[in-house]
Amino acid sequence: MFRFLITLILLVGLSPGVAQAAPSVETAQREVDRLRTLAAEKFEAANEATIRIKALERETGALESREAILRKELDAASTTLSRIAIAQYTSGGFSEGLNLLFSSDPTKYLSDAGTMDLLARNYSKQLRDYATTKQKVEASQFVVADRTAQLRAERERLNKQVVNAKADLVKAQKILKGLKKEDRERLAREEAARERQILTSSKKFAQSFKGDNSRGSIALKYALSQVGDVYVWAAAGPTRWDCSGLTMRAFQQAKVSLPHSSRMQIRYGKSISSRGLKPGDLLFFGKPISHVSIYMGKGKMVQAPRPGKRVEVVNFTLMFGKKPFVGARRI
Repeated sequence: MFRFLITLILLVGLSPGVAQAAPSVETAQREVDRLRTLAAEKFEAANEATIRIKALERETGALESREAILRKELDAASTTLSRIAIAQYTSGGFSEGLNLLFSSDPTKYLSDAGTMDLLARNYSKQLRDYATTKQKVEASQFVVADRTAQLRAERERLNKQVVNAKADLVKAQKILKGLKKEDRERLAREEAARERQILTSSKKFAQSFKGDNSRGSIALKYALSQVGDVYVWAAAGPTRWDCSGLTMRAFQQAKVSLPHSSRMQIRYGKSISSRGLKPGDLLFFGKPISHVSIYMGKGKMVQAPRPGKRVEVVNFTLMFGKKPFVGARRI
């Protein structure tokens, strides 16, 4: 009897018909929200990479232009030395000029040790100019190669971040598709109802703000006028936004130029404690920083949060989801 019970227990435990319980609909929704938030974080990292790429492209282009100028100067210096060599050959006979006479490249004459010694004594300035310019060209080539390598690495990093962010959104979509039709439809209805409620309250808060003519107020008014617009990565208006695109464009209305990156925007303005916030202050979240919003006053902030959401007014807390508040800046 004992052996029979053991066998029965083992058979039940190993039976392929016994499966783990499927995740609840609520668990699925939380995971979808988590993946969408994660995608927004990676998109913000991609924003920073995009800015670095543009800066490296400008720097590399300037270096290449400078190198082209240096090459012309080097060619001119080389031509000068060649003419000096020719003059030496013409006045000095064949003893030091046979290489020049039978060479298809007159500059090869300069490689003759005796000729270079003669030139060094009589034409030291020209030689110094040639050597200095050559060093500059070689240094420029090294720097250009270094910047090109950095540029390639940044592009690879950008592509990886974008691919990973989109993969997170695909995972979220698969989770939704894996639900029963009635559960999927229920989640969609509940999410739509939540968003309508957020939109209604956000519009009321936006309409209630008066402000003044300070930079922060001007920026805040502009951001509040975008309430209801959809979140789209790398978008900076006029009707689609990501978090740093919204703050960048908002402060542009106040004649302030900010980069399209939350990680870079925190370097601007004056640091403000959470207890000293005023309307228009920028709020930053995440380690590393992956979100930025604008403080509205009375414990509220306006933001473009993540894929699947719209520009909204929500409560300011020291934790935005799982992202800690890391600082505020007054522009």
